Amino acid sequence: MIAFLFNLLLAIVWVAVTGSASLHNLVFGFLLAALSLTVIREPFGGKAYLRRAGLVLSLALLFLKELSLSAWRVTLTILSPDMKLKPGIFAFPLTVTSDFEITLLANLITLTPGTLSVDVSADRRTLYVHALDCSDPETSKRDIANGFERKIMEAFR
Repeated sequence: MIAFLFNLLLAIVWVAVTGSASLHNLVFGFLLAALSLTVIREPFGGKAYLRRAGLVLSLALLFLKELSLSAWRVTLTILSPDMKLKPGIFAFPLTVTSDFEITLLANLITLTPGTLSVDVSADRRTLYVHALDCSDPETSKRDIANGFERKIMEAFR
């Protein structure tokens, strides 16, 4: 029942995104959503799905918080007359293991002002991150590990 309701919701979102409220577009959206849910049907089963949705929402809220704080810090840094910056690249040891988790973490870091994911090591155990102010890389590593990485592991494992 939950999968059907979610399928219907996705079909309605499809209609809203495409801007065409015709019956044909709704049916197409419903079929497209059904195909998508068939491919990833496992997470859409009752309480586990709701719990995961809450954890993903928690990750999204953390990202918005970090986005705001980082934008504010970068703004203050740019507007300060002395701009005592120490840009650099640090190696972040990864706890996440799947390609999806590593990609999500790298993208969240890149989308946060002042940081940029540069590369992932060949063994997928280290993420190289460029920081606008790399004066204390250990604090940056700890913030990433206790923030984005922890939330990603909670939501997707």
